[in-house]
Amino acid sequence: MLKLEITTPDRPMFEGEVDSVSLPTPQGEITILPHHIPLISIIAPGAITIRQKGSEQLLAVSRGVIEVDGKTIRVMVDTADRADELQEQAILKAKAEAEKLQKERRDDREGFAEATAILERELARLHVVRRRRTGTRMPHVEGQ
Repeated sequence: MLKLEITTPDRPMFEGEVDSVSLPTPQGEITILPHHIPLISIIAPGAITIRQKGSEQLLAVSRGVIEVDGKTIRVMVDTADRADELQEQAILKAKAEAEKLQKERRDDREGFAEATAILERELARLHVVRRRRTGTRMPHVEGQ
């Protein structure tokens, strides 16, 4: 068993013992099991899969960092949403607004980066809500 802590600036999202956790990184998804080597990495927007006693819990997360010391996994992300709290129609609307904002701010570096971050967060949420609905793993596809 591993201790997992997932925290956002607003609140702790998860704390407890887990069998394993899979996380999105810029290089792809990684899975942390008991006795994992020490690790510090960046978290990319996507889905975190928490496995406990034969069940899975999904979280949609934005950018952040992870620290693993072999016994504890500490995840600090800007935002995290539980799959069962997400509504696909609201996400699709926010995604469309982020795409529009991104186009409007093409010449504004800071504004474009902010719009891109919002779009990445909404794509991660959409991926998680669809994965929860189908009960299967979906490959990440840009623009999904």
